[in-house]
Amino acid sequence: MPDSTVPASGGVRFPSPRATRMRVLALTLLMVAGTVNYLDRSALSIGNSSIRADLHLSDSEMGLLLSAFAVAYGLAQLPVGILIDRYGPRRLMAFGLVLWSGAQIAAGFVGGLGQFVAARAALGIGESPMYLAGTKVCSNWFQASARAFPIGLFNASSALGPAIAPLILTWLLLGYGWRPMFVIIGVAGLAIAVLWSLFYRDPAEHGISPAERSWINAEDEAEDHAAAPAGWTSLLRDRTAWGMALGFVGVIYLTWLYGAWLPDYLHRARHLSLAQSGLWTAVPQACGFLGALLGGLASRSLSRAGVAPVASCRLPLVIAMLVTAACTAGAVLVDSTIAAILLVSVALFAGSLASSCGWAMAAVATTQDKVATLEAFQNVGGSIGAAIAPALTGWIVQLTGSFTPALLLAAGIAVLTAAIYQFGTRDRPRARQTEMQP
Repeated sequence: MPDSTVPASGGVRFPSPRATRMRVLALTLLMVAGTVNYLDRSALSIGNSSIRADLHLSDSEMGLLLSAFAVAYGLAQLPVGILIDRYGPRRLMAFGLVLWSGAQIAAGFVGGLGQFVAARAALGIGESPMYLAGTKVCSNWFQASARAFPIGLFNASSALGPAIAPLILTWLLLGYGWRPMFVIIGVAGLAIAVLWSLFYRDPAEHGISPAERSWINAEDEAEDHAAAPAGWTSLLRDRTAWGMALGFVGVIYLTWLYGAWLPDYLHRARHLSLAQSGLWTAVPQACGFLGALLGGLASRSLSRAGVAPVASCRLPLVIAMLVTAACTAGAVLVDSTIAAILLVSVALFAGSLASSCGWAMAAVATTQDKVATLEAFQNVGGSIGAAIAPALTGWIVQLTGSFTPALLLAAGIAVLTAAIYQFGTRDRPRARQTEMQP
Protein backbone atom coordinates (compact mmCIF):
# COMPACT_ATOMS: atom_id res chain seq x y z
CA MET A 1 0.00 0.00 0.00
CA PRO A 2 2.61 2.61 -0.98
CA ASP A 3 1.41 6.17 -0.88
CA SER A 4 4.71 7.55 -2.12
CA THR A 5 8.10 6.13 -2.96
CA VAL A 6 11.01 8.49 -2.29
CA PRO A 7 11.21 11.33 0.27
CA ALA A 8 12.67 14.72 -0.50
CA SER A 9 16.17 13.88 0.68
CA GLY A 10 18.51 11.04 1.49
CA GLY A 11 17.47 8.65 -1.28
CA VAL A 12 15.73 6.36 1.24
CA ARG A 13 12.56 4.72 0.01
CA PHE A 14 9.46 5.17 2.14
CA PRO A 15 7.44 3.42 3.35
CA SER A 16 10.07 1.00 4.55
CA PRO A 17 9.41 -2.77 4.43
CA ARG A 18 9.06 -2.75 8.23
CA ALA A 19 6.38 -0.06 8.06
CA THR A 20 4.60 -1.80 5.18
CA ARG A 21 4.37 -5.05 7.11
CA MET A 22 2.85 -3.30 10.11
CA ARG A 23 0.41 -1.43 7.87
CA VAL A 24 -0.85 -4.72 6.41
CA LEU A 25 -1.02 -6.36 9.83
CA ALA A 26 -2.79 -3.38 11.39
CA LEU A 27 -5.41 -3.18 8.65
CA THR A 28 -5.98 -6.94 8.80
CA LEU A 29 -6.50 -6.90 12.57
CA LEU A 30 -8.73 -3.82 12.32
CA MET A 31 -10.92 -5.42 9.67
CA VAL A 32 -11.25 -8.64 11.65
CA ALA A 33 -12.02 -6.73 14.86
CA GLY A 34 -14.50 -4.48 13.04
CA THR A 35 -16.27 -7.49 11.55
CA VAL A 36 -16.61 -9.17 14.96
CA ASN A 37 -17.70 -5.78 16.34
CA TYR A 38 -20.66 -5.71 13.98
CA LEU A 39 -21.48 -9.36 14.55
CA ASP A 40 -21.91 -8.38 18.20
CA ARG A 41 -24.06 -5.38 17.33
CA SER A 42 -26.19 -7.39 14.89
CA ALA A 43 -26.97 -10.22 17.30
CA LEU A 44 -29.89 -8.36 18.88
CA SER A 45 -31.57 -7.54 15.57
CA ILE A 46 -31.10 -11.07 14.21
CA GLY A 47 -32.54 -12.51 17.41
CA ASN A 48 -35.24 -9.82 17.59
CA SER A 49 -38.31 -12.06 17.29
CA SER A 50 -36.97 -14.82 19.55
CA ILE A 51 -35.74 -12.41 22.23
CA ARG A 52 -38.95 -10.40 22.14
CA ALA A 53 -41.03 -13.55 22.62
CA ASP A 54 -38.76 -15.05 25.29
CA LEU A 55 -38.57 -11.88 27.39
CA HIS A 56 -42.14 -10.75 26.61
CA LEU A 57 -41.14 -7.37 25.14
CA SER A 58 -43.33 -4.98 23.14
CA ASP A 59 -42.18 -3.31 19.91
CA SER A 60 -41.46 -0.07 21.74
CA GLU A 61 -39.53 -1.91 24.51
CA MET A 62 -37.54 -3.72 21.84
CA GLY A 63 -36.83 -0.39 20.18
CA LEU A 64 -35.51 1.00 23.46
CA LEU A 65 -33.32 -2.07 23.93
CA LEU A 66 -31.97 -1.69 20.40
CA SER A 67 -31.18 1.96 21.19
CA ALA A 68 -29.48 1.35 24.56
CA PHE A 69 -26.21 0.43 22.87
CA ALA A 70 -26.14 3.64 20.82
CA VAL A 71 -26.87 5.90 23.79
CA ALA A 72 -23.92 4.53 25.79
CA TYR A 73 -21.74 4.45 22.67
CA GLY A 74 -22.49 8.09 21.96
CA LEU A 75 -21.85 9.30 25.51
CA ALA A 76 -18.46 7.59 25.50
CA GLN A 77 -17.29 8.99 22.16
CA LEU A 78 -15.80 12.34 23.06
CA PRO A 79 -13.88 11.29 26.21
CA VAL A 80 -12.61 8.18 24.42
CA GLY A 81 -11.52 10.25 21.40
CA ILE A 82 -9.55 12.61 23.66
CA LEU A 83 -7.90 9.63 25.40
CA ILE A 84 -6.93 8.07 22.06
CA ASP A 85 -5.35 11.31 20.85
CA ARG A 86 -3.48 11.59 24.14
CA TYR A 87 -2.41 8.00 24.82
CA GLY A 88 -2.59 6.34 21.41
CA PRO A 89 -4.96 3.77 19.93
CA ARG A 90 -3.27 0.54 21.01
CA ARG A 91 -4.20 0.50 24.69
CA LEU A 92 -7.69 1.97 24.24
CA MET A 93 -8.48 -0.57 21.55
CA ALA A 94 -7.35 -3.51 23.70
CA PHE A 95 -9.42 -2.28 26.66
CA GLY A 96 -12.47 -1.83 24.46
CA LEU A 97 -12.18 -5.31 22.94
CA VAL A 98 -12.11 -6.95 26.36
CA LEU A 99 -15.00 -4.87 27.73
CA TRP A 100 -17.32 -5.30 24.77
CA SER A 101 -16.65 -9.05 24.52
CA GLY A 102 -17.36 -9.52 28.21
CA ALA A 103 -20.59 -7.53 27.87
CA GLN A 104 -21.66 -9.66 24.90
CA ILE A 105 -21.09 -12.85 26.86
CA ALA A 106 -23.06 -11.41 29.80
CA ALA A 107 -26.00 -10.68 27.48
CA GLY A 108 -26.39 -14.43 27.00
CA PHE A 109 -27.31 -14.78 30.66
CA VAL A 110 -29.76 -11.90 31.21
CA GLY A 111 -33.10 -12.52 32.85
CA GLY A 112 -35.05 -9.42 31.88
CA LEU A 113 -35.17 -6.08 30.14
CA GLY A 114 -33.18 -4.16 32.76
CA GLN A 115 -30.26 -6.57 32.74
CA PHE A 116 -30.27 -6.65 28.95
CA VAL A 117 -30.19 -2.85 28.77
CA ALA A 118 -27.20 -2.82 31.13
CA ALA A 119 -25.36 -5.40 29.03
CA ARG A 120 -26.04 -3.47 25.82
CA ALA A 121 -24.87 -0.23 27.46
CA ALA A 122 -21.61 -1.91 28.49
CA LEU A 123 -21.29 -3.20 24.93
CA GLY A 124 -21.65 0.37 23.66
CA ILE A 125 -18.97 1.72 25.99
CA GLY A 126 -16.63 -1.12 25.07
CA GLU A 127 -17.10 -0.63 21.34
CA SER A 128 -16.70 3.15 21.47
CA PRO A 129 -12.91 3.11 20.83
CA MET A 130 -13.17 0.79 17.80
CA TYR A 131 -13.52 3.15 14.83
CA LEU A 132 -11.88 6.12 16.53
CA ALA A 133 -8.80 4.03 17.29
CA GLY A 134 -8.84 2.48 13.83
CA THR A 135 -8.90 5.86 12.12
CA LYS A 136 -6.08 7.03 14.38
CA VAL A 137 -4.06 3.97 13.41
CA CYS A 138 -4.51 4.86 9.72
CA SER A 139 -3.61 8.47 10.51
CA ASN A 140 -0.45 7.32 12.31
CA TRP A 141 0.72 5.05 9.50
CA PHE A 142 -0.39 6.79 6.27
CA GLN A 143 0.21 10.20 4.71
CA ALA A 144 -2.84 12.51 4.72
CA SER A 145 -3.50 12.25 0.97
CA ALA A 146 -3.35 8.44 1.14
CA ARG A 147 -5.58 7.85 4.18
CA ALA A 148 -8.97 7.67 2.47
CA PHE A 149 -8.37 4.21 1.01
CA PRO A 150 -7.16 2.41 4.18
CA ILE A 151 -9.84 4.16 6.23
CA GLY A 152 -12.43 3.12 3.66
CA LEU A 153 -11.09 -0.43 3.68
CA PHE A 154 -11.16 -0.58 7.47
CA ASN A 155 -14.58 1.07 7.60
CA ALA A 156 -15.84 -1.59 5.19
CA SER A 157 -15.75 -3.99 8.14
CA SER A 158 -18.75 -2.07 9.47
CA ALA A 159 -20.62 -3.37 6.42
CA LEU A 160 -18.87 -6.75 6.15
CA GLY A 161 -19.97 -7.65 9.68
CA PRO A 162 -23.68 -7.01 8.98
CA ALA A 163 -23.29 -8.75 5.58
CA ILE A 164 -22.12 -12.04 7.06
CA ALA A 165 -23.99 -11.67 10.36
CA PRO A 166 -27.35 -12.91 9.03
CA LEU A 167 -25.77 -16.14 7.75
CA ILE A 168 -23.64 -16.85 10.82
CA LEU A 169 -26.04 -15.59 13.46
CA THR A 170 -29.16 -17.16 11.94
CA TRP A 171 -27.34 -20.50 11.87
CA LEU A 172 -26.33 -20.09 15.52
CA LEU A 173 -29.79 -18.85 16.49
CA LEU A 174 -31.65 -21.73 14.85
CA GLY A 175 -29.09 -24.34 15.89
CA TYR A 176 -28.40 -23.33 19.49
CA GLY A 177 -30.74 -20.50 20.54
CA TRP A 178 -30.14 -16.81 21.06
CA ARG A 179 -28.29 -17.10 24.38
CA PRO A 180 -25.46 -19.35 23.11
CA MET A 181 -25.29 -17.15 20.03
CA PHE A 182 -24.33 -14.16 22.20
CA VAL A 183 -21.76 -16.16 24.19
CA ILE A 184 -20.00 -17.63 21.15
CA ILE A 185 -19.42 -14.32 19.38
CA GLY A 186 -18.33 -12.74 22.68
CA VAL A 187 -15.60 -15.35 23.01
CA ALA A 188 -14.48 -14.55 19.44
CA GLY A 189 -13.96 -10.93 20.51
CA LEU A 190 -11.71 -11.96 23.39
CA ALA A 191 -9.53 -13.88 20.92
CA ILE A 192 -9.13 -10.72 18.80
CA ALA A 193 -8.15 -8.77 21.94
CA VAL A 194 -5.27 -11.17 22.54
CA LEU A 195 -4.04 -10.90 18.93
CA TRP A 196 -4.23 -7.10 18.94
CA SER A 197 -2.30 -6.79 22.22
CA LEU A 198 0.39 -9.21 21.07
CA PHE A 199 1.05 -7.94 17.55
CA TYR A 200 0.00 -4.32 16.93
CA ARG A 201 2.36 -1.44 17.72
CA ASP A 202 2.21 2.31 17.00
CA PRO A 203 5.05 3.74 14.81
CA ALA A 204 7.28 4.89 17.68
CA GLU A 205 6.83 1.57 19.53
CA HIS A 206 7.53 -0.40 16.36
CA GLY A 207 10.93 1.19 15.86
CA ILE A 208 10.04 3.32 12.84
CA SER A 209 12.74 5.95 12.31
CA PRO A 210 12.06 9.62 13.11
CA ALA A 211 12.72 10.42 9.44
CA GLU A 212 9.97 8.06 8.29
CA ARG A 213 7.55 9.31 10.94
CA SER A 214 8.24 12.87 9.74
CA TRP A 215 7.57 11.76 6.17
CA ILE A 216 4.24 10.22 7.16
CA ASN A 217 3.17 13.45 8.90
CA ALA A 218 4.60 15.90 6.36
CA GLU A 219 1.28 16.59 4.64
CA ASP A 220 -0.40 17.45 7.92
CA GLU A 221 1.20 20.90 7.56
CA ALA A 222 3.37 22.16 10.38
CA GLU A 223 1.98 25.61 9.66
CA ASP A 224 -1.59 24.47 10.17
CA HIS A 225 -0.63 22.64 13.34
CA ALA A 226 1.01 25.71 14.80
CA ALA A 227 -1.79 28.02 13.76
CA ALA A 228 -4.67 25.80 14.86
CA PRO A 229 -6.39 26.71 18.13
CA ALA A 230 -5.09 24.54 20.94
CA GLY A 231 -7.21 21.85 22.54
CA TRP A 232 -10.24 19.83 21.50
CA THR A 233 -12.59 22.70 22.42
CA SER A 234 -11.51 24.45 19.22
CA LEU A 235 -13.71 21.95 17.38
CA LEU A 236 -16.76 23.51 19.02
CA ARG A 237 -16.00 26.72 17.08
CA ASP A 238 -15.47 24.91 13.77
CA ARG A 239 -18.37 25.04 11.31
CA THR A 240 -17.13 21.97 9.46
CA ALA A 241 -16.96 19.93 12.68
CA TRP A 242 -20.59 20.79 13.41
CA GLY A 243 -21.60 20.02 9.83
CA MET A 244 -19.94 16.62 10.07
CA ALA A 245 -21.54 15.85 13.44
CA LEU A 246 -25.03 16.91 12.37
CA GLY A 247 -24.71 15.19 9.01
CA PHE A 248 -23.56 11.95 10.60
CA VAL A 249 -26.81 11.86 12.57
CA GLY A 250 -28.60 11.19 9.30
CA VAL A 251 -26.01 8.85 7.81
CA ILE A 252 -26.08 6.53 10.81
CA TYR A 253 -29.84 6.91 11.29
CA LEU A 254 -30.33 5.25 7.91
CA THR A 255 -27.79 2.48 8.32
CA TRP A 256 -28.94 1.70 11.87
CA LEU A 257 -32.61 1.64 10.95
CA TYR A 258 -31.87 -1.15 8.49
CA GLY A 259 -29.36 -2.81 10.80
CA ALA A 260 -31.85 -2.93 13.68
CA TRP A 261 -35.15 -3.60 11.93
CA LEU A 262 -34.54 -5.11 8.46
CA PRO A 263 -34.90 -8.79 9.51
CA ASP A 264 -38.12 -8.00 11.37
CA TYR A 265 -39.38 -5.85 8.46
CA LEU A 266 -38.90 -8.73 6.04
CA HIS A 267 -40.52 -11.15 8.50
CA ARG A 268 -43.57 -9.06 9.37
CA ALA A 269 -44.15 -6.66 6.47
CA ARG A 270 -42.95 -8.90 3.62
CA HIS A 271 -44.14 -12.16 5.27
CA LEU A 272 -40.92 -14.15 4.98
CA SER A 273 -40.16 -16.92 7.45
CA LEU A 274 -37.67 -16.32 10.24
CA ALA A 275 -34.97 -18.27 8.39
CA GLN A 276 -35.76 -16.53 5.08
CA SER A 277 -35.67 -13.11 6.73
CA GLY A 278 -32.25 -13.79 8.21
CA LEU A 279 -30.83 -15.06 4.94
CA TRP A 280 -32.32 -12.33 2.71
CA THR A 281 -31.01 -9.68 5.11
CA ALA A 282 -27.53 -10.73 4.01
CA VAL A 283 -28.12 -9.45 0.46
CA PRO A 284 -28.60 -5.73 1.28
CA GLN A 285 -25.87 -5.91 3.91
CA ALA A 286 -23.45 -7.43 1.38
CA CYS A 287 -24.23 -4.51 -0.91
CA GLY A 288 -23.44 -2.23 2.03
CA PHE A 289 -20.03 -3.85 2.28
CA LEU A 290 -19.32 -3.09 -1.38
CA GLY A 291 -20.47 0.49 -0.87
CA ALA A 292 -18.12 0.94 2.08
CA LEU A 293 -15.20 -0.33 0.00
CA LEU A 294 -16.02 1.98 -2.89
CA GLY A 295 -16.38 4.99 -0.59
CA GLY A 296 -12.66 4.98 0.12
CA LEU A 297 -11.82 4.39 -3.54
CA ALA A 298 -14.09 7.22 -4.69
CA SER A 299 -12.54 9.68 -2.27
CA ARG A 300 -9.02 8.62 -3.21
CA SER A 301 -9.74 8.92 -6.94
CA LEU A 302 -11.14 12.43 -6.54
CA SER A 303 -8.18 13.43 -4.38
CA ARG A 304 -5.75 12.17 -7.02
CA ALA A 305 -7.67 14.14 -9.65
CA GLY A 306 -6.89 17.32 -7.72
CA VAL A 307 -10.11 17.73 -5.73
CA ALA A 308 -9.53 19.28 -2.27
CA PRO A 309 -9.38 16.73 0.59
CA VAL A 310 -12.70 17.44 2.29
CA ALA A 311 -14.49 17.97 -1.03
CA SER A 312 -13.24 14.60 -2.29
CA CYS A 313 -15.11 12.98 0.62
CA ARG A 314 -18.14 15.31 0.54
CA LEU A 315 -19.12 14.92 -3.14
CA PRO A 316 -19.66 11.14 -3.16
CA LEU A 317 -21.27 11.35 0.28
CA VAL A 318 -23.90 13.86 -0.83
CA ILE A 319 -24.76 11.91 -3.99
CA ALA A 320 -24.94 8.67 -2.02
CA MET A 321 -27.39 10.07 0.55
CA LEU A 322 -29.71 11.28 -2.21
CA VAL A 323 -29.67 7.80 -3.73
CA THR A 324 -30.36 6.32 -0.28
CA ALA A 325 -33.37 8.62 0.11
CA ALA A 326 -34.85 7.66 -3.26
CA CYS A 327 -34.42 3.92 -2.73
CA THR A 328 -35.70 3.94 0.86
CA ALA A 329 -38.89 5.71 -0.24
CA GLY A 330 -39.23 3.40 -3.22
CA ALA A 331 -38.87 0.23 -1.14
CA VAL A 332 -42.13 0.82 0.72
CA LEU A 333 -44.06 1.80 -2.41
CA VAL A 334 -43.48 -1.39 -4.41
CA ASP A 335 -45.59 -4.52 -4.04
CA SER A 336 -42.89 -7.02 -4.99
CA THR A 337 -40.77 -8.35 -2.15
CA ILE A 338 -37.86 -8.93 -4.54
CA ALA A 339 -38.09 -5.33 -5.78
CA ALA A 340 -38.18 -4.07 -2.20
CA ILE A 341 -35.06 -6.09 -1.29
CA LEU A 342 -33.32 -4.76 -4.40
CA LEU A 343 -34.12 -1.15 -3.48
CA VAL A 344 -33.04 -1.67 0.12
CA SER A 345 -29.82 -3.20 -1.24
CA VAL A 346 -29.07 -0.07 -3.27
CA ALA A 347 -30.01 2.11 -0.29
CA LEU A 348 -27.55 0.28 1.98
CA PHE A 349 -24.87 0.32 -0.73
CA ALA A 350 -25.18 4.11 -0.95
CA GLY A 351 -25.57 4.60 2.79
CA SER A 352 -22.44 2.60 3.57
CA LEU A 353 -20.52 4.49 0.87
CA ALA A 354 -21.59 7.73 2.57
CA SER A 355 -20.51 6.42 5.98
CA SER A 356 -17.09 5.46 4.63
CA CYS A 357 -16.61 8.92 3.11
CA GLY A 358 -17.70 10.54 6.37
CA TRP A 359 -15.07 8.65 8.35
CA ALA A 360 -12.39 9.51 5.80
CA MET A 361 -13.33 13.20 5.97
CA ALA A 362 -12.26 13.60 9.59
CA ALA A 363 -8.76 12.35 8.79
CA VAL A 364 -8.22 15.35 6.48
CA ALA A 365 -10.44 18.01 8.01
CA THR A 366 -8.32 18.80 11.05
CA THR A 367 -4.74 18.64 12.30
CA GLN A 368 -3.05 15.36 13.20
CA ASP A 369 -3.29 15.89 16.96
CA LYS A 370 -7.09 16.12 16.87
CA VAL A 371 -8.06 13.42 14.35
CA ALA A 372 -9.54 10.97 16.89
CA THR A 373 -11.22 13.83 18.77
CA LEU A 374 -12.91 15.08 15.58
CA GLU A 375 -13.92 11.52 14.73
CA ALA A 376 -15.43 11.28 18.21
CA PHE A 377 -17.26 14.59 17.83
CA GLN A 378 -18.67 13.44 14.50
CA ASN A 379 -19.57 10.05 15.92
CA VAL A 380 -21.49 11.62 18.80
CA GLY A 381 -23.83 12.79 16.06
CA GLY A 382 -23.81 9.32 14.53
CA SER A 383 -24.64 7.81 17.90
CA ILE A 384 -27.60 10.13 18.26
CA GLY A 385 -28.87 8.86 14.92
CA ALA A 386 -28.19 5.28 16.00
CA ALA A 387 -30.06 5.83 19.27
CA ILE A 388 -33.07 7.51 17.68
CA ALA A 389 -33.56 5.21 14.68
CA PRO A 390 -34.38 1.90 16.44
CA ALA A 391 -36.50 3.47 19.20
CA LEU A 392 -38.42 5.85 16.92
CA THR A 393 -39.01 3.10 14.36
CA GLY A 394 -40.31 0.74 17.03
CA TRP A 395 -42.63 3.43 18.37
CA ILE A 396 -43.95 4.30 14.89
CA VAL A 397 -44.54 0.62 14.03
CA GLN A 398 -46.39 0.04 17.29
CA LEU A 399 -48.45 3.21 16.81
CA THR A 400 -49.36 2.70 13.14
CA GLY A 401 -48.98 -1.03 12.68
CA SER A 402 -46.80 -0.40 9.62
CA PHE A 403 -43.16 0.18 8.64
CA THR A 404 -44.15 2.56 5.81
CA PRO A 405 -44.25 5.84 7.81
CA ALA A 406 -40.93 5.02 9.46
CA LEU A 407 -39.18 4.40 6.15
CA LEU A 408 -40.65 7.49 4.48
CA LEU A 409 -39.41 9.56 7.43
CA ALA A 410 -35.96 8.01 6.99
CA ALA A 411 -35.95 9.02 3.31
CA GLY A 412 -36.64 12.63 4.30
CA ILE A 413 -33.80 12.52 6.84
CA ALA A 414 -31.43 11.30 4.11
CA VAL A 415 -32.25 14.32 1.92
CA LEU A 416 -31.68 16.69 4.84
CA THR A 417 -28.36 14.95 5.55
CA ALA A 418 -27.14 15.57 2.01
CA ALA A 419 -27.96 19.27 2.37
CA ILE A 420 -26.12 19.53 5.70
CA TYR A 421 -22.93 18.08 4.26
CA GLN A 422 -23.15 20.12 1.08
CA PHE A 423 -23.56 23.48 2.79
CA GLY A 424 -22.09 22.84 6.25
CA THR A 425 -18.59 21.55 5.50
CA ARG A 426 -15.54 23.09 3.86
CA ASP A 427 -11.83 22.37 3.44
CA ARG A 428 -9.45 23.73 6.03
CA PRO A 429 -6.95 26.29 4.68
CA ARG A 430 -3.58 24.84 3.82
CA ALA A 431 -0.35 26.78 3.78
CA ARG A 432 1.07 24.59 1.03
CA GLN A 433 0.05 21.58 -1.02
CA THR A 434 2.39 18.62 -0.93
CA GLU A 435 2.56 16.90 -4.28
CA MET A 436 1.98 13.20 -3.98
CA GLN A 437 2.82 10.39 -6.39
CA PRO A 438 0.40 7.46 -6.50
